[in-house]
Amino acid sequence: MSKISDDIKNIIEKDPAAKGWLDVLLFYPGFHAIVFHRVANWFWMTDRFKWLGRFFSSLARLLTGVEIHPGATVGKRVFIDHGCGIVVGETAEIGDDCTIYQGVTLGGTSLIKGEKRHPTLKEGVVVGAGAKILGPFIVGKNAKVGSNAVVLSSVPADSTFVGVPAREVIDEYKEHNNDSVSFSAYGVSSSANDPIELKINSLMKKIQDQENELALLKKKLSQTDE
Repeated sequence: MSKISDDIKNIIEKDPAAKGWLDVLLFYPGFHAIVFHRVANWFWMTDRFKWLGRFFSSLARLLTGVEIHPGATVGKRVFIDHGCGIVVGETAEIGDDCTIYQGVTLGGTSLIKGEKRHPTLKEGVVVGAGAKILGPFIVGKNAKVGSNAVVLSSVPADSTFVGVPAREVIDEYKEHNNDSVSFSAYGVSSSANDPIELKINSLMKKIQDQENELALLKKKLSQTDE
């Protein structure tokens, strides 16, 4: 019951649309999916009643649109917002205080049974809507994965990854304020800069500087000829 209480408090804190305990308890499918998973996982951990784990997992998928394998590890205060279309694989691990939005897949790329096939999200990770994290990689503490990103390798702690395939972007706000723990909805920041865009801008500036130098040289040469 303490986990359920913490889950509800966490949702109210992170979602301004939440009107209170009763609202979350009755109308939040992401919360319902987590509760169902705790039951399903308990049965899955027993040799005799694994089928009941599968039953509750399937029931949760039908009722909430969230598919969490009963073998997946889910920590405390995990917030699944909106929920629909989320898929979490068998060997996936979700740490405490993570936030996952609709359409996210924590999937595997290996077909070998018994090995780690799905990603691990450390504490405080935010995964934006539609993002796919594929493979047995680690997404570091307080990292952010932007909406619709496709992650195919490990993500360092306190970083922001976007794009297909996902790449790190520079968060100017974090650099100047050393703020790595604040909640970021949908895993994106308005102050994040695309490194490719920064490189292009840098090259454009160099070209402009060279053109200015050439113009200055031409002017000096023309003055010398006179």
